[in-house]
Amino acid sequence: MVLIEEFRKLAMSFPDATEEPHFEKTSFRIKKKIFATFDEKNNRAVIKLNEIDQSVFCSSSEKIFYEVPNKWGKQGWTIVELSRARPEMFEDALIRSYENVAAKKK
Repeated sequence: MVLIEEFRKLAMSFPDATEEPHFEKTSFRIKKKIFATFDEKNNRAVIKLNEIDQSVFCSSSEKIFYEVPNKWGKQGWTIVELSRARPEMFEDALIRSYENVAAKKK
């Protein structure tokens, strides 16, 4: 299980990361681009993965990681069930999300 305090601490440890509201969720951004959101009501995160990473995480742990069920999911946005996620697996996924978003439009 990943707690919001752990999520926030990790997300904010990345260079230039900021925390901002995003509708009814909390977002974590790099250069104004979202790399993760936290939905406190449902204890879920949404992260941005590339196609290969999304495939690997979703196929290995489909009850924990799965595509957002619309066009956003096809673009790499992936839901993470934080109550089921192992902290080290979530950390790996969040790092990949941050790196994926930070690498774009430098």
